[in-house]
Amino acid sequence: MRYDRTVHLDTDFATTVSRVREALAAQGFGILTEIDVTATLKAKLDHDMEDYVILGACNPPLAHRALDTDRTIGLLLPCNVVVRTDGNRTAVQALDPGTMVALTGLDALRPVAEEATQRLDAALASLTTADADS
Repeated sequence: MRYDRTVHLDTDFATTVSRVREALAAQGFGILTEIDVTATLKAKLDHDMEDYVILGACNPPLAHRALDTDRTIGLLLPCNVVVRTDGNRTAVQALDPGTMVALTGLDALRPVAEEATQRLDAALASLTTADADS
């Protein structure tokens, strides 16, 4: 089972991170956290790796609806969006919201997952459209 929704862009890492923030905001997602995995692994383990950041995105109305259905669903909310260097391109990856329904078996989460999927797909599509225009 695939659990990600991924696009690859021909823009540099820093530009992509900025564009991802804008694309998510346009779909009602705010960024609550940011984890610079590259810097963390370097500081804690002296390990070098490609640019890799995890953005903790949240759409409060969708999160509220999901949590009203199942308080434990916070473990599976599709909040993390990864931006990482992938060869000479940049990958943008989001958890497939359908994973919430598949793993829990709760059909009551389906409308939330479907709306989250539409919003995430729109954000990802706007990135690829903008990438084609540049």
